[in-house]
Amino acid sequence: MGKIVRTTVTTLFLCLLFPIVFSTSKDRLVRIGLKKRKLDPSDLLSARVDSKEGEALRGSLRKYNHRGNLQDSKDIDIVALKNYMDAQYFGEIGIGTPPQKFTVIFDTGSSNLWVPSSKCYFSIACYFHSTYKSSHSQTYKANGKPADIQYGTGSISGFFSEDYVTVGDLVVKNQEFIEATKEPSLTFVLAKFDGILGLGFQEISVGNAVPVWYNMVNQGLVKQPIFSFWLNRNPADEFGGELVFGGMDPKHFKGEHTYVPVTRKGYWQFDMGDFLIDNETTGFCASGCSAIADSGTSMVAGPTGIITQINHAIGASGVVSQECKAVVSQYGDKIIDMLLAKDEPKKVCSQIGLCVFDGTQGVSMGIESVVNENAGKASGSLGDSMCSACEMAVVWMQNQLNKNQTAEHILDYVNQLCDRIPSPMGESSIDCKSLPSMPNVSFTIGGKLFELSPEQYIVKVGEGDAAQCLSGFTALDVPPPSGPLWILGDVFMGQFHTVFDYGNMQVGFAEAA
Repeated sequence: MGKIVRTTVTTLFLCLLFPIVFSTSKDRLVRIGLKKRKLDPSDLLSARVDSKEGEALRGSLRKYNHRGNLQDSKDIDIVALKNYMDAQYFGEIGIGTPPQKFTVIFDTGSSNLWVPSSKCYFSIACYFHSTYKSSHSQTYKANGKPADIQYGTGSISGFFSEDYVTVGDLVVKNQEFIEATKEPSLTFVLAKFDGILGLGFQEISVGNAVPVWYNMVNQGLVKQPIFSFWLNRNPADEFGGELVFGGMDPKHFKGEHTYVPVTRKGYWQFDMGDFLIDNETTGFCASGCSAIADSGTSMVAGPTGIITQINHAIGASGVVSQECKAVVSQYGDKIIDMLLAKDEPKKVCSQIGLCVFDGTQGVSMGIESVVNENAGKASGSLGDSMCSACEMAVVWMQNQLNKNQTAEHILDYVNQLCDRIPSPMGESSIDCKSLPSMPNVSFTIGGKLFELSPEQYIVKVGEGDAAQCLSGFTALDVPPPSGPLWILGDVFMGQFHTVFDYGNMQVGFAEAA
């Protein structure tokens, strides 16, 4: 993601590799066949172990800024939270003349191209992947500018170089990219991909490097400044899908696309409306949220308050939050009374002393009351969790009050939600036999509902009696003004054909064929 977190996503992995197809049709569309790997239960352990490296990053998003070119101190670095171990879809590119082949993730949540360098001597990961050899290319140009990208579960560093990049039948000339000389994370040792090809905006590009997609357009290589994703979610089909440069393939979707404008160049970010569970509002995005269409994330990430309600509705097991239960026990009745008295919900938690109201939202007061560095870390962590738990409880209670529920019912319901708060590492397990009784969920985009059934948002790992079912949702909390924020990854994009319209600065969704 200058990259994006692909965040606190539960991580899954891969085992079947299929041939890639490149084609340029008479309509001048360039089709990149995608590889698809099935998820394997053995990968979950590796993912969980590796996710501990990014725990601090994922746990406190408000501390991170873009490492690209955006200078707003309130920006959130989604790339820094990204976890590519859950990626399922890959494609092949070539770098140099003659082309040296690499398997990459085509990632709309970041903007740089990087691959391992032959000059990577001290990172084990480089010995398990293809490496770029500048001395073997006739079109190589030295650059040497240093580069560093931090991810949620590791980092890469190296230097910039320039060379020709082959994507399908297209040859992008003089493309700046990163030769990675250090890949210290376990993520990149185990990864089934060599590198990342970012399809985001230059605003989040590390080193202000011009993205590959920009050069495709600037060099006149595509018919239209549009690219589109069709991800094949049929587990029985070996073909992973297609990434189409220059337009879209009518065979990939049904009906018309619903388009929404890009609200902020960097990620492919747009405004999203309410999120519904079984056609009922969850309350968190009723006044609007932001969302990012992210092909580099496997799951769908959203605000903890909503993910908790999803877990409750589908019976997913998370981690019991003692802070949440403490808030309900100590302040539940008072919060209900304040809401009934028509106190402003955003100010309730500050009025009972768990947050400090900054004019727009409650913020933790624990950071203010430190005596020394260690006490600061402890009180800051506790203050953050108590403040967050209170704010979630307020929204849940207000939502129930709107339904004219009794105080007893509301307190019992919120305590149940406390039990469903997602685990710190993101995963929430499901009983596979309960799918028929689970509700549909819906995203409101461009005034239209985009609905996912349980079969579409539950991720099955493994086969037969040994199969595990995981929620396709994971928690990600981004505070205002950047949030609340959703990251719509492969679970969503697999059901809805996604068009990235660079010319008109918009994103479009239609039912996938």
